[in-house]
Amino acid sequence: MPELPEVEALAAFLAEQLTGRVIERVDIAAISALKTFSPTVDALRNKTITGTGRRGKHVLIHVDPLWLVIHLARGGWIKWVDEFSPKPSRPGKGPLALRVRLQGGGGIDVTEAGTEHRLAVWVANDPDDIENVATLGPDPLTDAFDEAALRAALTDAGNTQVKGALTDQRRIAGVGNAYSDEALHMAKLSPFKQSAKLTDEEVARLHAAIVTVLTDALERSKGLPAKGLKNEKKTGLRVHGRAGQPCPVCEDTIREVHFATKSLQYCATCQTGGKPLADRRLSRLLK
Repeated sequence: MPELPEVEALAAFLAEQLTGRVIERVDIAAISALKTFSPTVDALRNKTITGTGRRGKHVLIHVDPLWLVIHLARGGWIKWVDEFSPKPSRPGKGPLALRVRLQGGGGIDVTEAGTEHRLAVWVANDPDDIENVATLGPDPLTDAFDEAALRAALTDAGNTQVKGALTDQRRIAGVGNAYSDEALHMAKLSPFKQSAKLTDEEVARLHAAIVTVLTDALERSKGLPAKGLKNEKKTGLRVHGRAGQPCPVCEDTIREVHFATKSLQYCATCQTGGKPLADRRLSRLLK
């Protein structure tokens, strides 16, 4: 799943490719991905793209005076295409969800791999008209995200496990499964400690870890083309996706816990006092 660093770098890459270009037409290949019907996608025709941005894990494309907003969900991505076939895209064929053709040739394909089909596309007068955007929590790479903001988000989460609080976009925007694993490992915290029970010292460690992990990932991603961002994310992770490998800090074996559609990875020595978490969905996990 693309998270804050990859989406930020993707938006920067798209800005270089799209800014100043005029949209020829937009083809919808997966109607389920389109979440708004007014303004219509046809309203983007013959309009100029003036820039791109990011809110949480949403890509924002300003098509003056409208916005094309894309949430890539778990299996989505945006690909730059130098030249399309003149034939229109065929709905329901392959991973293609949306195609934006530009005047003069080229454009972008928005695709989604897998079977979940959670990718979402909106056309809006303002990004804040979209509930998913308007209800986002603070961005962890802005001044608004200080230790007090993190404490407030965790306290508001109550008995929610800290892993779940970090990935709740209404509390903190942009952190997903991978970087929450990374930050919790760096902060030496169990992923299932209750959010509201973290001490001030633990909150300070977690805040520093979140900012460091995301900043480092963003630095590694800067300047990369869209096609290189996924691989950069994988190679830069220390514990997420590395079950069975040695912990880079203590060399204990990285373990994982499986859930219905995803898993988390952690180091027992660094995070849970040396006690492995039982790998079953209803485990009572260590605090």
